[in-house]
Amino acid sequence: MGHTKSTSVNTGYHLPKPFSSISVNNFPVNTIPASITGVKSDRYNLWQLGNAGLSEIAFNYAIKGLGYLNAANIITKRNIVSIVDFSKPSTQKRLFVIDLSSGKILFNTWVAHGRNSGNEYANEFSNLPESHQTSLGFYITMGTYTGGNGYSLRLQGCEKGINDKAFERAIVIHGADYVSNRFINSRGMLGRSYGCPAIPTELSKKIIDVIKNGSCIFLYHPTKKYCTRSKIITSQV
Repeated sequence: MGHTKSTSVNTGYHLPKPFSSISVNNFPVNTIPASITGVKSDRYNLWQLGNAGLSEIAFNYAIKGLGYLNAANIITKRNIVSIVDFSKPSTQKRLFVIDLSSGKILFNTWVAHGRNSGNEYANEFSNLPESHQTSLGFYITMGTYTGGNGYSLRLQGCEKGINDKAFERAIVIHGADYVSNRFINSRGMLGRSYGCPAIPTELSKKIIDVIKNGSCIFLYHPTKKYCTRSKIITSQV
């Protein structure tokens, strides 16, 4: 249920600047494309994302963060955003990969949370190594590698003190047999990872190849511990 070191590595995408150098005060709003700032509740309704089960607040936060990170010039796949809504139980399909140029949901499927974050629901989150908990917030996808969990995607956490130890913790996207309808029917919930947002094995390569190398992923939960601490969520961008 955890992760292992890679056996072969594709370094792929390289971040253009250290996240520690990013400051919200350096982001003039006019540097954010109108195509991003205009995408919020109107697009949420137009694209009928609520009918697919995606919460409006999770979507709006994700788009706000996308604009923030785009202004920092660290996103290369600006038309793709992935949202994980951890306010939902693991029995629900809480991963949404959205094409912002068309409004199409490319993937909507199950995703695991960390084993120490909770059982059916994730309710505890941590940035600490060996916590085996999920870290919330905004991430940028990096390159792929093949390791003990097969084809996997490295993630870089964007929020200091919240998820910036993700790379150190080897928090990656990978396929897992315990992320399946079969497992839900057997155990009443998904299996859990060591903190990785694990996805169904049969979809993992397809999803990873769409979102790899510089797209934004947002792991959402309404806990005040995150929403009031996140400089991205509380920014005026």
